[in-house]
Amino acid sequence: MIAAGGTADVTTIRAWRRGVKEPCTPASLQLVDRIEHRYRLPAAYLHACLGRSRALSGHQPAGADPAERRRLAWHLPDDFGTRSQSEQDEILAWVRSRILSGGTAFHRYHAEASKHRFAIRFEGLVEGVPLRSGQQLAARPEFTPPPHLAQEMESLLRFKTRTLTEPGFERSGVWNAETASQKVEHLGLMFGALAMPPDTVTQGFGVPRVRLTFALLVSPAVWDWYIQWREARRGFYTQWESEMLLLAAALARSGTGWLRQNPALGLSLQAVDGLISEQDVRVIQDDWDGACERLTRHALSRAREIQRVARVHRDPFEPLLPVLEAASPVAEYRKITDEILRRMPDQRRHPRAAAESVRSFLMLRLGLHLGLRQKNLRQLLVRFRGEPPTSERDLERLKAGELRWHERDGGWEVFIPCAAFKNANSAYFSKRPFRLLLPDLGDLYRWIDNYIDRCRPILLAGAPDPGVFFIKTVKTSSRDAAYNQQTFYESWRLTIQRYGIFNPWTGRGAIPGLLPHGPHSVRDVLATHILKQTGSYEQASYAIQDTPATVAAHYGRFLPQDKAALAAQILNQVWRTV
Repeated sequence: MIAAGGTADVTTIRAWRRGVKEPCTPASLQLVDRIEHRYRLPAAYLHACLGRSRALSGHQPAGADPAERRRLAWHLPDDFGTRSQSEQDEILAWVRSRILSGGTAFHRYHAEASKHRFAIRFEGLVEGVPLRSGQQLAARPEFTPPPHLAQEMESLLRFKTRTLTEPGFERSGVWNAETASQKVEHLGLMFGALAMPPDTVTQGFGVPRVRLTFALLVSPAVWDWYIQWREARRGFYTQWESEMLLLAAALARSGTGWLRQNPALGLSLQAVDGLISEQDVRVIQDDWDGACERLTRHALSRAREIQRVARVHRDPFEPLLPVLEAASPVAEYRKITDEILRRMPDQRRHPRAAAESVRSFLMLRLGLHLGLRQKNLRQLLVRFRGEPPTSERDLERLKAGELRWHERDGGWEVFIPCAAFKNANSAYFSKRPFRLLLPDLGDLYRWIDNYIDRCRPILLAGAPDPGVFFIKTVKTSSRDAAYNQQTFYESWRLTIQRYGIFNPWTGRGAIPGLLPHGPHSVRDVLATHILKQTGSYEQASYAIQDTPATVAAHYGRFLPQDKAALAAQILNQVWRTV
């Protein structure tokens, strides 16, 4: 082997034979190739015995920090270090743009915007309101709301989330925990933009933090500045700005608006140079109802104007186009699960890596069978074989579903009360629970049993069991095994990066042209598949627990050529029978 141009160490090879160590760098894997050649073994024969198909470390891409090198290691060919510099640059550019960053214009914009955070973060104000991804970072002083602003936000959340309103107040509609979290994030972005100095990258307005108050939102000039500031950052208006203006109109609406029913907020309003004059402050304070009415009319008018010119920035179908354009989108997406099984590490030699692969496999399989939103899939509880199921009343209280063994039907059943769904009042449910017996296809039951009996204990590593089916890999830096919204999204996206996207440089990956995406995209796959097979928006809505109108507006990619092809299948039968 040395004569063939490589280096060999007898001690290292002895350690490999004893199982103490194993080849995991590009150089050591090249040595394995030479051993195969020396003994005239079939290509990749010894690689298959390793239970891994790639180098885990040893790549030294130029300009990459250690964290990026770990991410890149999954996607670089084993001979990366021996290739020319131009080829290395080409490979790195492709991996970074198509796999790591996302590839779409929106993801590039979002990645750049995320480098300069500015939002005010309201944390832990109301029990049951979770923190969204942008609020989970440790808050620096400039991102912490002043005490009076935090109290105002707390008052708004109490008003919109409590079961019963406080005496003397009226409201229209209630926010659930997820909606409340979203509104907190959006209002935090607005207050953060107002507070950031104009000489920073964010180019905010520079309102002194002590003058930040919800009373500012009564001024149409504040809203005009904010939506124009967002348009300047992005380059065009989107539906997002229109929805924020509708929120402003709802807060100021006569009879049920929170701002309209809290005139005391006006006492904290102060003039801001270039935004609100002393005269504006006096007019608002003297006639709070009139100011709210003017805001309502202004916000509704602006929303209509923006809706006419709004453009789509984040196309949810773009990352999935190779799947949605296939004749059978579900069959195309299923290739990812087959790729996971094909590349799954040996469970005996690499138990934790194999457990993570089984978890990834089941995430996608259950997503394809159930069509659930991320929240319902992430919060799915589990009862092992032989354990009694949780009562429907308790599941309604928890607002979560459950995977359990159904003795009578002899299969794994998913049971979710309608209260756990975002659209609980939809005609799809008619106030009845969702129940589906999972089919034992493609060894699904075998993998569920394997995950429950063997993989979950490995992933838990002795940490407290949160009781949900899907759990994180517990590490010394994080002992909480439960996923949150952001970590579950990242886990799904990581699976697509590693197994879904075909990499021409390594030959690994299932689908050419696929881009990273999250769990919500599987609903697009299911709806589009059924539309292509049946042409029925009604049947497509059954697959994702929604209504035909929602499928037509948000989920199904049913193009004219798909409709024509479906009609042609029927019409062509005439010619075949002649």
